Amino acid sequence: MQSNITNPFDVLTIGRVGIDLYPLQSGTPLDQVESFQKYIGGSATNVAIAAAQHGLRAAVITRTGMDPFGKFIQDELIRLGVSNHYVSNVHNVPTPVVFAEIFPPDNFPLYYYREPKAPDLMIESKELDLDVIKEAKIYWSTLTGLSDEPSRSAHFTAWNVRNRCAHTVLDLDYRSTLWKYPNSAKVQITNALREVSIVIGNLEECELATQESDPQRAASALLDKGVEIAVVKMGPQGVLAKSRNETVHKLPYPVKVLNGLGAGDSFGGAFCFGLLQGWDLERTTNFANMAGAINASRQECATAMPTTQEVLTALAQTEREEK
Repeated sequence: MQSNITNPFDVLTIGRVGIDLYPLQSGTPLDQVESFQKYIGGSATNVAIAAAQHGLRAAVITRTGMDPFGKFIQDELIRLGVSNHYVSNVHNVPTPVVFAEIFPPDNFPLYYYREPKAPDLMIESKELDLDVIKEAKIYWSTLTGLSDEPSRSAHFTAWNVRNRCAHTVLDLDYRSTLWKYPNSAKVQITNALREVSIVIGNLEECELATQESDPQRAASALLDKGVEIAVVKMGPQGVLAKSRNETVHKLPYPVKVLNGLGAGDSFGGAFCFGLLQGWDLERTTNFANMAGAINASRQECATAMPTTQEVLTALAQTEREEK
C-alpha cells in the first residue's frame, strides 16, 4: 500500500491493542472483585493516545477482532484524537482482553487473554502504507510485535523503509507471557537494535538487551550498538536518558500512585512531544517524567493521559515548591 504524503503524522505507532478491564475495587484480588470498567489499552495504542493529548497528529497501526470490542476500539481512538485509518479487522479471532489487579503503589499484575492469537500479531507487510511510515516524524514500535509472525516481518519491512532515520523508536516492552518462546526475545532485540535510533525500556528490559544490570552501563551499551538515545526507566530510582553528548538522571516526582500501569506509555507520548519541540534531552526527559507521574496518580490509564498544559503546570508548581 502506497500513498502521497502531504501532512505526515507526528507520531505513528504500531503494535498491541486490546480492552483493559480494571477492577473498581482497588486493593482487591481478582477473584474477589465485583465490578470492572473497560478501557482501550495496549502499549503502542496508549503511546499514540498520550501523544494526541499533547496536540500531536497521531495514528496507530494495529488489528482487532470483528466483534463489539473491536468496534469500541475504533470509536474510542477517534474520541481520543488518534486516527484509526490503519486499524483493520481480522476474521474469526477475538479482540484481546486484559484483566488487571490494582495494588498501589507498585503491584499491578496483568492477565492477558490473547488466544488463539492476538489480531495485533497478524499485521502483514502487504497492508502497510510504507510512504506513511517513512514520512512519520516519529515511528514507534514495541518488542511485543516481534514475538510472532506475520507481525515480525511487518516490523522489519517498516524499519527497512525508515532506514534507521532519526526518531525511529523501539519500546522494549518485554512481557514473557506474550512470547511463545521467551528465549527468542534476545535474538529479536539484537536484530531490532540494528534498525532503530532510540530505545526506551525499564532496567530489566535493558538488561535483557545488553546483559548489563547497571543502568549507566546498559545505556552506554545501547549507544555502542548504534542508537542515538537510550532511556532506562528505573522505577523508584527515576529515569536515566543518555545520548552521545548528554546524560540525564531524573528522580521520580512524588505522587500518590493509584495505578501505575499507564505511566510508561504516558512518559512515551510526552517524550515524543519533547523530541518534536526540539528540546534538549534534559528538558524532554523532565517533561516526560512528570507526565508519567501524573498518569500514575490517576485511576485510569489511556483515558487519563495528561495534556501539555497539565504537565507544564505541575512542573511549575514543583519548581515553586523547591525554591
